[in-house]
Amino acid sequence: MSPFSHIPAAERHRNIAYRLERLTELCRELGSSRDIPLLLERILLTAKDITQADGGTLYRINEGGDSLRFYISVNDTLKMHQGGSSGKAISIPDIALRLPDGQPNLTAVAAYAANTRKSVNIADVYQVSSGFNFNGMRLFDEKYGYKSQSFLTVPMEDHEGELVGVLQLINAIDPATGAPLPFSETDQHFIEALASQAAMAMTNQQLIQRLEQLFESLIRLINIGIGEKSPHTGRHCEQVPELAMMLAEAAHNATEGPLADFQMSEADRRELWLAALLHDCGKISTPTHIVEKATKLETIFDRIHLVETRIEVLKRDAEIRVLQEKLALGAALDAQRAAELDAGLAAELAQLDLERAFLRKINVGSEGMRPEDQQRVLDIAQRSWRGPDGQLRPLLDEEESANLRIRAGTLNDAERQIINNHIVITIKMLESLPWPKQLARVTEFAGGHHERMDGKGYPKGLTREQMSVQARIMAVADIFEAVTAADRPYKRGNTLNEAVEILAGFKARDHIDPDLFDLFVRERIYEKYAEKFMHPSQIDEVDLSRIPGFGA
Repeated sequence: MSPFSHIPAAERHRNIAYRLERLTELCRELGSSRDIPLLLERILLTAKDITQADGGTLYRINEGGDSLRFYISVNDTLKMHQGGSSGKAISIPDIALRLPDGQPNLTAVAAYAANTRKSVNIADVYQVSSGFNFNGMRLFDEKYGYKSQSFLTVPMEDHEGELVGVLQLINAIDPATGAPLPFSETDQHFIEALASQAAMAMTNQQLIQRLEQLFESLIRLINIGIGEKSPHTGRHCEQVPELAMMLAEAAHNATEGPLADFQMSEADRRELWLAALLHDCGKISTPTHIVEKATKLETIFDRIHLVETRIEVLKRDAEIRVLQEKLALGAALDAQRAAELDAGLAAELAQLDLERAFLRKINVGSEGMRPEDQQRVLDIAQRSWRGPDGQLRPLLDEEESANLRIRAGTLNDAERQIINNHIVITIKMLESLPWPKQLARVTEFAGGHHERMDGKGYPKGLTREQMSVQARIMAVADIFEAVTAADRPYKRGNTLNEAVEILAGFKARDHIDPDLFDLFVRERIYEKYAEKFMHPSQIDEVDLSRIPGFGA
């Protein structure tokens, strides 16, 4: 309760201490609140309160800076509340700050205050002999049966003299009689102080918001660069944050179970969101031919075509060898021998075609290559072909043979190490930034998405107990987006049912947090994500009976 609540209303509105208290309360709000629309409404209502005004309007500069826009308008007598928290739009036209000839508009009171940066205090608008145009006010009075009398109009300037808006109060009311009074000089001084303080606070809040927007735009700029370098990685950087926030909100809303104590403030949400946006920023340093490696033999181009050319050379050599043998036989070549040679050639060519088709197939990569297929690559590699220099050489060199025998995916060990190093670069990049206190955990959240619950992840080998809930959320989101993505050059996008089963396998192998996985399934977050990001052809019914712990 206010320490001045005992003061009678007739005295309180002129009580300096009460006004100071209200201004102090507002200043505290101005310093702590980030909600500018709410602040503007509080500014207007406080100004009304300390002057006992019947009504008031707050104008803001429009985006073009050439007119004043009605932002909030209130009137106690008419029980009117437009704009602000009322949700009712103000249909009154803007007030131009300049006349058609380019001169400042000094006829409208609000425009005069804005252009001259001077307050205007009018005791009775119907008696004033100034050059102000009050036609709009008179039409308002006629329409609503109201009597406008005293006006106090104050420009809102920040510390650099920039105009933020205009505050206008109507009819200071005598609490004893209810009759309109002129606004006093003290009223004017208090409102000018309030307007100045409010303008500076608003400017500071807008500056903070713009800096935050600039920072997030710079993050998106990095992701645009990654996206141009690797389109599927760019989409990954956009979709992982969305999924991470879905899972984080579900954890925040949990009222029972192991995640019931997890709570997030708005600052916590922003911290996680920025971390998710930045979680793969280190990929900006990863060579494009590795990020985009669609096949096992791809570097700058897919070398399977070189292998196919060698096989074509083998086929031509076989044909030439048979033709030469026929020529050497001369008259001794009978129909039976010719048929035998042709049959042998056909069988040899067919075998080469089979081996070429096999190499094409395995070059694409898969979730798992069978040992017998790996051995077949070694066998094919032993074939010899004659190069342009006339020298015989293996059909596949050691590096090509090793790449074609990659068990899963398309990356060999050296390339996978380069890919894995992106998280080290991510951490290095993020640690170089001077994070403010409210964003101090961004690096930890972003840098933990390849860690495992059993401590076998990278780069730090953290265990579940060493990781925050947010870092564990990032790991789940990163994996699920990857297994459902249909735009990867080296794999197809799994169906929704397949993706949930794959994620269940990660849980079973102690790769991801089991509590978060259970929440992910129980709250059907996979459905929300699929609806927003997955192609309809991938969205099928998830068979929960196949998920341990969720069967009937």
